[in-house]
Amino acid sequence: MLIVLAEDDPVAGAVAGVWGTLPATGLHVDGAPVRTLAPGFLALRRPGSHIRDDGLDARLPGTLREAKPVLVFPSIHRSEQNVPSLTVHPLGNPGPDARLGGRPCTLVPTDPLRMASALRVLDEGARAIGWDATFESTHHGPFLESPAFFVEVGYADLPHPPTEAVRVLAEAIPRIRPDARDRVALGVGGGHYAPHFTELALARCWAFGHLISRHSLATIDRATAESAYAQSGRAEGIVYARAQDAGHPSIAGLAPRLRDQDAPPRDVREGAGATGAARSASGT
Repeated sequence: MLIVLAEDDPVAGAVAGVWGTLPATGLHVDGAPVRTLAPGFLALRRPGSHIRDDGLDARLPGTLREAKPVLVFPSIHRSEQNVPSLTVHPLGNPGPDARLGGRPCTLVPTDPLRMASALRVLDEGARAIGWDATFESTHHGPFLESPAFFVEVGYADLPHPPTEAVRVLAEAIPRIRPDARDRVALGVGGGHYAPHFTELALARCWAFGHLISRHSLATIDRATAESAYAQSGRAEGIVYARAQDAGHPSIAGLAPRLRDQDAPPRDVREGAGATGAARSASGT
């Protein structure tokens, strides 16, 4: 995994501060050293905004490109409700709106198993500080051809990322590990914060690639829906947040319909997960 730390992002900067100066690998991207965070985890500082860093994967050194790392972007999370939270989401624009980076009607490959793991380790730390951890639906750039996802801290109207939330994120990232027991699916329907799919990934052996919200169903076309499924790792089918979502013309017949209970329960501690009440608003 390659952790991309955008210099313009306050959460990325705070996470980098927790990690300190990491050992250099000898590799460079645009003059910046690639550093080792932990076995299997590299880190790279980048100038500018992460959501505009299109094609970063194509600029990696050849030896690193051949390793096909998953790119992970620590980031600030903003939402209309300003609810403190830790979030995980895939990249891309299901519709024609690309104001937040990336390309219109274009999705980025995902890594469902690692996204599910990221949600679960963030959930452990979030509950310890009284926060929620949640998926978000697919909604912004950058455009990449390598699997990627964002891990975020939303801290309401505070001037700086809270130290305890940054620590949770910084400690969680090197703990991300795929769980081979997870079944992979495309998630369709529900709100922006994907409460149904968040709860399923925490309670059962489900891992989701792209998450297409009910709002995005209003603008997604068939070709983009097909791409969402193809870019969702080794998806076995589609899990819907509600029965009505399965009838959307861009989704109907796209892939087998899977039921919530088609994945076995996980060993979930008492109190794991959240109710989803704070996950209904739109966010970035």
